[in-house]
Amino acid sequence: MASVTASTTPLTHRAPEASGKGGDAQMALPEGEAIAVPEGVTGPSVSAPLASLARRMGFIAAGWIFVLLLVGGVALERMLTTQVESNFDEQLEYILTAMIASAEIDPFGEVWFYRTLGDQRFLEPGSGLYWQISGGDYEPIASRSLWDRTLKLQGAIGEDGHFDSEAHFHNSDQFAGESLRIAERTVILPGSETRWTFAVASATEQMDTQVGRVRLILIWSFAVLGLGLLVMAMLQIRYGLSPLRRVRAAIQNLRTTGANRITEPLPLEVQPLVEELNALIEHSEKQAEEARRHAGNLAHALKTPLTVLTNAATARAPDLGEAVMRETLPARALSAAARLAMPKPM
Repeated sequence: MASVTASTTPLTHRAPEASGKGGDAQMALPEGEAIAVPEGVTGPSVSAPLASLARRMGFIAAGWIFVLLLVGGVALERMLTTQVESNFDEQLEYILTAMIASAEIDPFGEVWFYRTLGDQRFLEPGSGLYWQISGGDYEPIASRSLWDRTLKLQGAIGEDGHFDSEAHFHNSDQFAGESLRIAERTVILPGSETRWTFAVASATEQMDTQVGRVRLILIWSFAVLGLGLLVMAMLQIRYGLSPLRRVRAAIQNLRTTGANRITEPLPLEVQPLVEELNALIEHSEKQAEEARRHAGNLAHALKTPLTVLTNAATARAPDLGEAVMRETLPARALSAAARLAMPKPM
């Protein structure tokens, strides 16, 4: 009587062939069952890519360019504006000094000029350039350009007004629609004990126009400069990151041409990465060679037992079960030894 032995090898479901060419095979499982995944085995995880390195460097460069240009532009604007205002004040002070140098006291105790001032705008009403002399109880003496108006001076207010050798400047809006810059100085002329306040006033429209022109030039200049710096920064980032693109092309070359090393010379900052990648490839090759060697040994070890089992099964030998146990024992031992001898991944 032929003996029947139960196989200890679990039955496996063979996946049916796909209906179409190149179709994917799917395993048919009973309803409600799922494929058991061994403990500790996880599927490959794909991490989301971080922000672009080029974009990050671009944002940093743009931020620094904006801050530096803003601070530099404000500082330069203040310096140039101060210089324009200083030049304007120097012109007023020059006219004021010429007035005081040309002034004398007449027999009636009032001030008069023994020579006329050279600027013709003092003779044109509303020309924007005015002078005035005030002192004591005397009526203010003013240029024809003031016409029927009078300047309100700080040095002529009370006996505690400024009385020194320096000119004093201040802005005034006492005339409607006309901002003034006033330079005044209080002195005592020879032959008089009265404190006379000499003042020169000029409309600030010309100075404001110059300041506006300077600011417009600065805005356009710094805008063009900032745009140029941004373009240069982008070109520098692209050129600086070009070695990384070369590494990517070299890795693609490994897959497409079958090369096993990256031999292209690269900058010092990238070369350590290439060396580590070459070392990883070498380690993978050693692992693959070890796996092939153990697979060959295992196949050679299984060849004889499989031949014996095939002959026993063909002849319907009564001791088939004992033959299976006897012939597969060395194969299982060899398989366990091969697993132990497999190199560990890095």
